Amino acid sequence: MKNDKPYLELLDVAKHFGGVQALVGATLSVPKGSVHALVGENGAGKSTLGRIVAGALVRDRGRMLLAGREVSFRSPREALEHGVAAIAQESSIVPHLTVAQNVLLGTEPSGAGFVRRRKLEREYAALAESAGFDLPGRMPAGRLRTSEQQKVEILRALSREAQLIVMDEPTAALGAQETRHLHEIVRRLGARGTTILLISHFLAEVLELADTVTVLRDGKIVKTGPTADETEASLVEAMLGAPLTSTFPPKRLPEADAPVVLSVRDLRAPGVDGVSLELRAGEILGLAGLVGAGRTELARALFGAAPVESGEVVLAGDRRLGRSPRRSLRSGLAMIPESRKDDGLLFLRSSIENATLSRLGRLSTAGIVRRRRERRAGRDVLERCGVRGASFSAPVSALSGGNQQKVLLARMLLCEPTVVIADEPTRGVDIGAKRAIYDFLAALAADGLGVLLISSELEEVIGLAHRVLVMRLGRLVDELEGDALTEGAILASAFGDRPGSAAA
Repeated sequence: MKNDKPYLELLDVAKHFGGVQALVGATLSVPKGSVHALVGENGAGKSTLGRIVAGALVRDRGRMLLAGREVSFRSPREALEHGVAAIAQESSIVPHLTVAQNVLLGTEPSGAGFVRRRKLEREYAALAESAGFDLPGRMPAGRLRTSEQQKVEILRALSREAQLIVMDEPTAALGAQETRHLHEIVRRLGARGTTILLISHFLAEVLELADTVTVLRDGKIVKTGPTADETEASLVEAMLGAPLTSTFPPKRLPEADAPVVLSVRDLRAPGVDGVSLELRAGEILGLAGLVGAGRTELARALFGAAPVESGEVVLAGDRRLGRSPRRSLRSGLAMIPESRKDDGLLFLRSSIENATLSRLGRLSTAGIVRRRRERRAGRDVLERCGVRGASFSAPVSALSGGNQQKVLLARMLLCEPTVVIADEPTRGVDIGAKRAIYDFLAALAADGLGVLLISSELEEVIGLAHRVLVMRLGRLVDELEGDALTEGAILASAFGDRPGSAAA
């Protein structure tokens, strides 16, 4: 139920972090009951603007009006008291609490000073059913996958019955079915008069859901208008300041006699059921499947971050690979993890310290890290990976999501690997940073490395990989290449509907 009267107004809002101006004179008007999207490259100021609205950041200057009244939030709790909730890009669950307790945290039903557990579980079950999310309410939240943690964030925001919800990359960690459910929820909320501020790197999602879209570039609003007047190409051009000629780099096929750099035989581990595969030098091998198919579990088992029950993993003649991440790195196997927050970066440490973390032994003498040597090595590899934004000596948390991802690439590059496992390498990054990461992975393959690419974006898998293996229920069920490599074929195998696949 859209209304032309503004519900949210931002007037000349600015924010800086140290010497970096993250937001410059932002002026915005969002009608009640509308879906207003914010798009732009990483570091453009989208999330900064969203966090100011949700009370996670305090603006340096400017005014914010909510339903015509000037407000100034100094915390998310204060924003919630005014009917403003947020779905954060990075999950903030309490691991030892249950899923239901996390969702209703701070609003638990209680009596005589005690939480009424049965009522809490009933309220949670009703909320999860209405959202179409199948998450056991009694499960400890610390056992959830990244995609499931994102569902907790979504349910938490929905439980607040807010009048304005800031959604920062809400579908970045969701599969296709969960994404469709969330889109339906957004439409229902809009029909009820809830205002949505949607921050997304998925331009098709923006064009499908949003009534209006605002483009930011270098901290400034450069364009606002109805999404009906926009296309993906026009938004990309506004974001970058120039048209993007192509999304993916050209594929360079590996040599016909390229050696096998990674061999896996009948691997069994938690979530992995008898997987065998070979990866050749110069090849990008895609791993596709639905959320929960076992792709990340396979990656962690190969890297030694999860226990291997049986089977063989061979790299560079080392048949005991998979015992530990340290041994994997020594053998030439590096990994870009699915979640940079949980498994990748030390957010309070600098970009240099994060980039050099896996190579401190080479940068030390008698067990003491030589800081000058560390700074020189870190700065060199960060510049090679195109990391921009705050000083390399500043905490990595000050960087945008795309630049944080590039810091992980820099660390991996410093390890001088033979094989790279890239698990959702472009999650939560903009289209410009995506192309830079695509070029980076293609260059690794061109230099003779083997790349195992895991991605929930089928377009990404098809655009980069020479071959694609499809997983279902912990098993490899199909192998696709050439003309057979299509989105339809991948989905059919993932669901078990493709004739000739192991699942059919």
